Amino acid sequence: MFHCPRQETALFTSIFALAPTAEHSDGGFYGPSLDEFYPEAVLLAGTPFELNRIMLIRLLVVAALLIWLLVSTSRFKLVPGRGQVITEYLLGFVRNNIVVSTLGERDGRRFMPVLMTIFFVTLGMNITGVIPFLNIAGTSLIGLPLVMALVAWVLFVYAGVKKNGLRYFKSALVPSGVPWPLLIIVTPIELLSTFILRPVTLTLRLLMNMVAGHLLLVLCFSATQFFFFTVLADGNLLGLLGAGTLAFGFIFTLFEVFVAALQAYVFTFLSAVYIQLSLADDH
Repeated sequence: MFHCPRQETALFTSIFALAPTAEHSDGGFYGPSLDEFYPEAVLLAGTPFELNRIMLIRLLVVAALLIWLLVSTSRFKLVPGRGQVITEYLLGFVRNNIVVSTLGERDGRRFMPVLMTIFFVTLGMNITGVIPFLNIAGTSLIGLPLVMALVAWVLFVYAGVKKNGLRYFKSALVPSGVPWPLLIIVTPIELLSTFILRPVTLTLRLLMNMVAGHLLLVLCFSATQFFFFTVLADGNLLGLLGAGTLAFGFIFTLFEVFVAALQAYVFTFLSAVYIQLSLADDH
């Protein structure tokens, strides 16, 4: 976990979503590091079921999503209340703007449950990066983005095989109309781009955005902590620069909320596009 050298710094940390690694005992400033993504075990340490802070956040998000969906959908009324309106809007947004608009009504219904799950799990895990006392995204370690990318990979391969059988692989790797001597070059490229790079790019795009966003926020609020509680506390007016880093921190926090939603949209949309490409292949 993250350790704070001073009591007042810990209070500042909790308020402004800071993972406090910037200030050390020598009073110097140290920027954020990747060690923040590998916190110490909180529960069941030394066992195969060891839980650290990030794993607890993931479990919390899953529980919150289940409670929200079970409670909100069990109380739907003909005349919706405010909570029902919000739920219907979110579900309708994913259905109409991602699934149906990409796959159509018939195919959209088939893949709706999984794509809905991908969107809301990704959004929920992303947004924890800006929630005080959580302060890190559940997707900021490669495991979860990779699992969801593999789910998307299974979906579009399943869609192609379900529609066309094993001929799907032939059409994907051997495009029609390509002279056979060029297939020596084209087929490995198609294999790489279709079956390897798709899940890799899905994983890395989501992971890197969440990692970069967290490090940026930590840098801003760590600098604020350093300027206010070290420089200004020692009577140096340069500590007033902390007001600027604080302002940037709040701006980047709002930007991270946008990025969290955008990455959930992009991940789900690309998953739907890959399924559509498998279904639309000319065999």
